[in-house]
Amino acid sequence: MTLLQAAFSHYAFAARLPHDARAEDTPLLDVADLQVELITGQGVVRAVDGVTFTVRRGETVTLIGESGSGKSTTAMGVLRLLPEGLAVLSGSVRIAGRDVVADPDAARAVRGRTVSLIPQDPMTALSPVHTIGRQLGDALRLRHPDLTRTEARDKGVELLGRVRISEPETRWKAYPHQFSGGMLQRILIATALAAEPELLVADEPTSALDATVQASVLDLLMELQEHTGIGMLMITHDLGVARLVSDRIHVMKDGRFVESGSAEEIVERPAEPYTRELLAAVPRLGAWDEDGDGNGRVEPLVQGAAS
Repeated sequence: MTLLQAAFSHYAFAARLPHDARAEDTPLLDVADLQVELITGQGVVRAVDGVTFTVRRGETVTLIGESGSGKSTTAMGVLRLLPEGLAVLSGSVRIAGRDVVADPDAARAVRGRTVSLIPQDPMTALSPVHTIGRQLGDALRLRHPDLTRTEARDKGVELLGRVRISEPETRWKAYPHQFSGGMLQRILIATALAAEPELLVADEPTSALDATVQASVLDLLMELQEHTGIGMLMITHDLGVARLVSDRIHVMKDGRFVESGSAEEIVERPAEPYTRELLAAVPRLGAWDEDGDGNGRVEPLVQGAAS
């Protein structure tokens, strides 16, 4: 059992939707031979080198790799959020059938509507000088411009309740510094849901949280997915997280996929040395060292992963 699994066992894990039960088989996200070249002072760097994958309704697809592997650049490329003029994209990225690489206007049309982003760091993603209600209300009115301020507040309070913020009516006028990291992450999830998206892109949504809070946030995402049928593209460096939430995993290194498969295949039967190294980096709970003699130890996630 991993450390995250031990914490996660305190929460009800949302049931996975079987593939054949999904309403539609047309991908929400269809990426084909995506390449991203970044223009730097030292020359052109190919950060993403021809990746292909899909995300369908009700499923979670995870890109995993160490820092610098290209996973977050892939996500930002999919959303066309890389700096204009400094990033050159090629290939095809279809979101709900619209190719955002061929047509940048399509990207602006689907962002905040068909697809939403859960950013990595809530402390920098949220404005420190505006209340939570102001920021969530703005997101709601962006999706529904005709909402009055009172209607936006009512819908926002309901959203905060859905993401398990206690006493949401009284927290509406609070500022980000008055919340814990885990609660701020939930507020970012509420803000993403304000767009009523079909697809969520979650960029390291639990990387700054401890194991127990990670478990709570992941449980929340899975519960929301079960109830709404949204698809999710998850970005993480943690295979312990990936194995809990993913239908499929793509292992990324140097801008390419080195291994792809179901979560069970990747975790239980990794084929590539790089994947086994990632598995070896995930702590595993050993026997309890009741006598303090050092016999209790943290073991690799899979046997032989550290060899």
